[in-house]
Amino acid sequence: MEYVYDFLLFAAKAIIVVVALMAVAGYAASARMQRHYGHRKGHLEVSRLNAEFDDFESTLRMAAGAVSQKGMRQAKKQRKRDEKQKDKERSDSAKARRRMYVIDFDGDIAASRVTKLRREITALLTGLTEEDEVVVRVESTGGTVHGYGLAASQLKRVRDSGAKLIIAVDKVAASGGYLMASVATHLIAAPFAVLGSIGVVVEMPNLNRLLKKHDVDYEVITAGKHKRTLTLFGENKPEHRRKVQQEIDDVHALFGQFLTENRPQVPLDEVATGETWFGTRALDLKLVDELVTSDEYLLRARTEADIFEVKWVDDRTPMARLMEQFGQAAAQFMSRFH
Repeated sequence: MEYVYDFLLFAAKAIIVVVALMAVAGYAASARMQRHYGHRKGHLEVSRLNAEFDDFESTLRMAAGAVSQKGMRQAKKQRKRDEKQKDKERSDSAKARRRMYVIDFDGDIAASRVTKLRREITALLTGLTEEDEVVVRVESTGGTVHGYGLAASQLKRVRDSGAKLIIAVDKVAASGGYLMASVATHLIAAPFAVLGSIGVVVEMPNLNRLLKKHDVDYEVITAGKHKRTLTLFGENKPEHRRKVQQEIDDVHALFGQFLTENRPQVPLDEVATGETWFGTRALDLKLVDELVTSDEYLLRARTEADIFEVKWVDDRTPMARLMEQFGQAAAQFMSRFH
């Protein structure tokens, strides 16, 4: 048995080497394809949430014995016929049924999701009307000023179009996340969602004394009085700290000004302290307009609105997908030997 185990282990290592070589070759081939054919940006996916809600209802009714499986199939077919009839009536009617579009924004420190958000917003604005409603489910603890500033500007495009912009916070929208949320024409939050943190912070270690202890010099040569202020390895002086304090005070002032422009009802002096509040407390401070989860908000609207989930998906080359499948297969194979 020991020989069999050694053989299988050798085979596994050989497979990993082959997969690694294929990955390198695939990356090179993918790079050549992109240079030749150009980079494929991605595509928009749109799904109708009303149908999902209807399926939930039918499945639950069947499980509870209120309807048979045959009856559920018939009901599903009837719903499809009804939807086609409604679509025809809407196209013939001067007033179409209200439409709601749902977008998710799950933010990291760099607000990297904004690259997809800008495409989703642009896509919506090609056909958005003042009667439509955009629901953005925001979840973020904040991050870079420029990243979340751009995200907030993208959402402001919806508000400027005249359409209703609903921002829903189920878990947390703090700092840059709340900067985004403040753009809403109607801001909703779960009772225990975390909101606020209207403040700015800069922090870093400084290893200058450690370097000096070991006789290591760190040179910084700049052109421009404030090209470098606080640094990780250099000697930080009082004037450097004063300059950084001045800069974050300015950012904080801009944050407050932006909040006042979009939510003038908020008592800025009380909330711009860097603190956070749960939804129930945030309602008292006018940081939110209504306490309700995004799920409940959408479920309430399903009977009188067509609800669509909109998502931008980055395309991947066939070689990238193949390499991912190879990697997953290799990982599963190796897991048998641990």
